[in-house]
Amino acid sequence: MTDRPQKGGARQPENRKGVKGPEHPQSVGRTRPRRVELVGPDDEPFRLEAGGAVAPVTVEYETYGQLNEAGDNVILIVHALSGDAHAAGWDEEAGEGNRKWRTRKPGWWDEQIGPGLPLDTARFYFICANVLGSCYGTTGPMDPDPSTGEPYGLRFPLVTISDWVRLQARLLDHLGIGKLYAVIGGSLGGQQALEWALAFPERVERCIILASSARLSPQGLAFNAVARHSILSDPNFCGGDYYGKSLPDKGLAAARMLGHITYLSDEAMYQKFGRRLQGKSAPEFSFGIEFEVESYLAYQGRSFAERFDANAYLYVTRAMDYYDAAHNWGDGDLTVACKRIMSKMLMVSFSTDWLYPPRECRELALAISRNSHPVTYVNILSNYGHDAFLVEHDQLGGLLRDFLESRQEGGA
Repeated sequence: MTDRPQKGGARQPENRKGVKGPEHPQSVGRTRPRRVELVGPDDEPFRLEAGGAVAPVTVEYETYGQLNEAGDNVILIVHALSGDAHAAGWDEEAGEGNRKWRTRKPGWWDEQIGPGLPLDTARFYFICANVLGSCYGTTGPMDPDPSTGEPYGLRFPLVTISDWVRLQARLLDHLGIGKLYAVIGGSLGGQQALEWALAFPERVERCIILASSARLSPQGLAFNAVARHSILSDPNFCGGDYYGKSLPDKGLAAARMLGHITYLSDEAMYQKFGRRLQGKSAPEFSFGIEFEVESYLAYQGRSFAERFDANAYLYVTRAMDYYDAAHNWGDGDLTVACKRIMSKMLMVSFSTDWLYPPRECRELALAISRNSHPVTYVNILSNYGHDAFLVEHDQLGGLLRDFLESRQEGGA
């Protein structure tokens, strides 16, 4: 278990102004989402951990690279809270039809996925699927309830991370894929990756967990509670039945603003904004936007409300809250739960992450190692808080490449 320092002190990560276009030799190029109805309207409904059931169920996913003849080069990528199946490349459907919400920019992990990149599409076949209850192509609260023909809204049943992983397993079954070479996820995706290693240990050869742990902290629960309160208190929320009406965009924007505070760190805030005023040399002594950090948060809130669904935010954050690997698999004992793990494990935390702090990531790594199971744990020294798993491309990329290419047993 090691701390990995930054090279050359604090540095700015590669920014999106220099992103590679679809014709770049290390880009996966132009992509189109795939959709499959895994549960038909007349099929046995997909049963959920909380007791509900859903039918029909459509899953949206994307793939990159080629499946080899042996079928043993498959890596499943699982996304975070507001992510989607579009992990790399340039979506050809962006800005069109029912996908107007998606802007024309590369996937959320485009810097890591592509030919010759750490997640090398010349060697591996990658699959990324949108989770149940989201608003990016997989069945969720925006979709019609077959019993009424109207959008589900809050009539959509509660979902959990266990439900997501079981549905992902069903997708892989549909695609004829048995065992995964690896599963990779960051943040909420990291909890899905852990659940894969626990729920389907025989199907996962390697598991990579980034900026995540076995459960969300009480502080994380509190932030999610305030975010949901902002949405539920919006006068346009209408009990979740706002489709076709004025949207609860102010509540959703406030929830996203709060979320962005947890994704950054105090160091990142100082480096990015300091206490600089926004477009002025002196304060106006008003309750309007005065500081650059206020302007940034307001922009993030507005833009998020244009592309995400408020009900989906409620469902996804609640799934995040409920997950507790020790409770689910070890009767409250994380070491007992981790006895189930059979895959080689890589865990990466980031020094200034206070949503999933390093001490909690290390706790999970120690629980795995107490079972004499191979686990590699690295704490990357970074100023960029929780978002570091999306922006510390060089340091993280090297770890990913080494772990995926190594055939050796890991060690703690």
